Amino acid sequence: MVLAAHYAEGIPLGEVRAALVTHVIQPILSGIELDPNHILVNGGGEFYIGGFVADAGTTGRKIVVDQYGPEVPVGGGAFSGKDPTKVDRSGAYFARFVAKSIVASGLAARALVTVAYGIGQQHPEMVSLQTDLPEGREGDLESKIQQIFDFRPAAMIERLGLRQPNGWRYQDTAATGHYGNNRFPWEQAVSL
Repeated sequence: MVLAAHYAEGIPLGEVRAALVTHVIQPILSGIELDPNHILVNGGGEFYIGGFVADAGTTGRKIVVDQYGPEVPVGGGAFSGKDPTKVDRSGAYFARFVAKSIVASGLAARALVTVAYGIGQQHPEMVSLQTDLPEGREGDLESKIQQIFDFRPAAMIERLGLRQPNGWRYQDTAATGHYGNNRFPWEQAVSL
């Protein structure tokens, strides 16, 4: 269970966590036993500023426009206007990169890589793969991609060169979209 909520400055984070567990998580998940080690509340620490001020994109497009429409499940905000440390952006690009590499290597005809992160965490909470392969083979391929590709945010940023000043430019993605442009590093599949 991952929950992020901004709150008024001056309230200790421990109190916020306890209140959210008691008044939000437990009532919603009543009857489900959760290991306390699997409950992450405000994993990034203090969260005083939220909403549009903290997390708005510059183009005003909905995230579905920044993605592939209804073909790909979405979560979080729009990409444009966010720096690559936001896994909304870097994680989506990296998932695209991995999926394109699977298809380009002939391992599957279709691939959808899904990644989920807890705020402030170094490792993803989940990496999953959906393909057109039979279920047993899909599981083997999912294990393989987790061994080959490093899904930590810093590693994804490094691998795709998302901080390179002379590489791709943010204004290009805001103007023409985030996918399908072969100049972008996440569109450059690698052989597996």
